[in-house]
Amino acid sequence: MNKPIYKLMDGKGRVLIPKNLWDAAKMEYGDIVRLGLADGKVTVCKVDIVEAGDQSPAAVEAYVRAAFKSMPDSTRLELIAELSGLLQKKEG
Repeated sequence: MNKPIYKLMDGKGRVLIPKNLWDAAKMEYGDIVRLGLADGKVTVCKVDIVEAGDQSPAAVEAYVRAAFKSMPDSTRLELIAELSGLLQKKEG
């Protein structure tokens, strides 16, 4: 990726990362990324786990999604069933 890519930031501060950059960085849907600021430049880095101590709702959700993604299908299905049951009890 030697040629720069220019993108517009929308009104909510979002920038679409082009698919060819996803592929080059070995990123896929659902991956956790860490945003940072270094020398006045915004950085984006794929991470496997969220840093310990960050208990923000966004960090907890990212951790749960990453953990779920790494589970075997049978465990995922068990977890989905259990969570569905909890939601039904809460609504009922």
